Amino acid sequence: MPVRNRDIANAFETLADLLEIGEANPFRLRAYRNAASTVRDQSRPIRDMLAAGEDLSELPGIGDDLAGQIERYVETGHLAGLDAATDRLPAGLTALLDINGIGPKRAHALYEGLGITSVEALAKAARDQRIRTLPGFGEKTEQRILYEIDRQARHSPARTLLADAEEMAEPLLDWIRQRSGVDQAAIAGSYRRRRETVGDLDVVVTAGDPATVSRAVTHYDDVAEVISSGETRTTLRLRGGLQVDIRVVPDGAYGAAMHYFTGSRDHNIALRRRAQARGFKLNEYGLFKDEQTVAGDTEESVYKSLSLPWIAPELRENRGEIEAAENDALPGLIERQDIRGNLHTHTTASDGKADLAEMAEAAQDRGWGYLGISDHSRAVRVAHGLDSDRLARQIDEIDALNERFDDLVILKSCEVDILSDGALDLPDAILERLDYVIGAIHSDLALARRAQTERLLEAMAHPLMRIIAHPTGRLIGQRGPIALDLDRVFEAAIDNHIALEINAQPKRLDLNDQDARAARDAGVMLVIGTDAHSPAQLDFMRHGVDQARRAWLSASDVLNTRPVGDLRKLLAPGRSAGG
Repeated sequence: MPVRNRDIANAFETLADLLEIGEANPFRLRAYRNAASTVRDQSRPIRDMLAAGEDLSELPGIGDDLAGQIERYVETGHLAGLDAATDRLPAGLTALLDINGIGPKRAHALYEGLGITSVEALAKAARDQRIRTLPGFGEKTEQRILYEIDRQARHSPARTLLADAEEMAEPLLDWIRQRSGVDQAAIAGSYRRRRETVGDLDVVVTAGDPATVSRAVTHYDDVAEVISSGETRTTLRLRGGLQVDIRVVPDGAYGAAMHYFTGSRDHNIALRRRAQARGFKLNEYGLFKDEQTVAGDTEESVYKSLSLPWIAPELRENRGEIEAAENDALPGLIERQDIRGNLHTHTTASDGKADLAEMAEAAQDRGWGYLGISDHSRAVRVAHGLDSDRLARQIDEIDALNERFDDLVILKSCEVDILSDGALDLPDAILERLDYVIGAIHSDLALARRAQTERLLEAMAHPLMRIIAHPTGRLIGQRGPIALDLDRVFEAAIDNHIALEINAQPKRLDLNDQDARAARDAGVMLVIGTDAHSPAQLDFMRHGVDQARRAWLSASDVLNTRPVGDLRKLLAPGRSAGG
């Protein structure tokens, strides 16, 4: 089986987790975590780089030793250090670290004291009231652990993160398109609608010989299981766990099949009812009138025959898109090329993987006109956040670096922690030197709705605040949103001329699509920020744009579609983010 970048990265991350539980040298841990991050950030498969004779030791944070370990993993599927660590400590221990409040030291104590090696065993020990018997735990900790296990279960859908699905889906699609006899192939379903998670993949194919294509896909090298195989439909499970349904349809039904399998179910039902009301029958094979095919070779023909313009897949959730199409009121959705720059970026000054110059050059390579540097403030100690003196030095560095660029402006910012009382983590004297301030909540996430809302509103009333990053603090599949009265947050954003972020990190996508649309409808300006911690993560902008499209946003709704001159005016204290 071919080894993917995510396999390598996961192996190094698991090794680092096990070693941290075993209280290993922190420098080794950092080296393995950096290696995982570097591998995950590569746009090309590591196995292809090795096949081309490229030297992996030239990658950031990868020396000769790590390069050798990666090469051996690609060849054998084994990481020697991980095998050794698993012999000493069960790999299942790392799952304990996903429970909020359990770090490496507590995981070690649970393993040594009670032999706990899984979340299931942890839950049983808590229910049996055995955890409270360990030194440093107690009854409250035990109850909190049970609460967190339950919360994690409630917020962990049996779906695949869109970005992870892409890593499996795009190579498969390329492979199918290269098969002899294949005319067209595309992925439909929630993947095409760009939902933040994917249940399975629906691939629609046209080919002269359907049976040959259906047999060929069963031999794709990432297939873990062939669930079923027929002449026109094959169902597979990939090694990453994702199920794939591949349907081979006639050319004349390609558009109808793409519409049907793209969904959503509610959108399809609404369109079928519209067809029925006009005397048609609509299904995956086409649009029919008295057994005669009316449309189906393209999606556009299906919609046109139902007196509608084509509707972008991201909008097909039956949330008013058919009515909007009928009234010629569909939004002109934002496109990736509309983005002029990025306002949320980290460097090695806090927890980033590249320095100022490297991030600036990467932004320039992407054709952006500006890049905002917004490292963490001092409260985020785990991220080596900046105090006033370090931020002042960075401001001077940015001013000097700006002299080197003709077509890129580096903007001075900081992701300032919003403390539990709503105060900002750094004094006004240093914040006044910035082009804009980003506020974010990273602590005290369990505050009650009123307290959490008042905390955020207090911060938003600060005259220097311009953007609120990842407003609800959610992590998809790991942590639900903090409790907020979003209607009041939207009002405060308008009153204080503040933009709310759609954070483009694949695990965040925060605001979510429905909240972002509600913000837009309320008159709030949005900003798409990558929250990039490396040059490669600047490409996360596309995930943010996808989310914005699902939220019905046009370019005019998004702050960083403006040229830098207009942007500076909008970000100035006392000016409206919406102009």
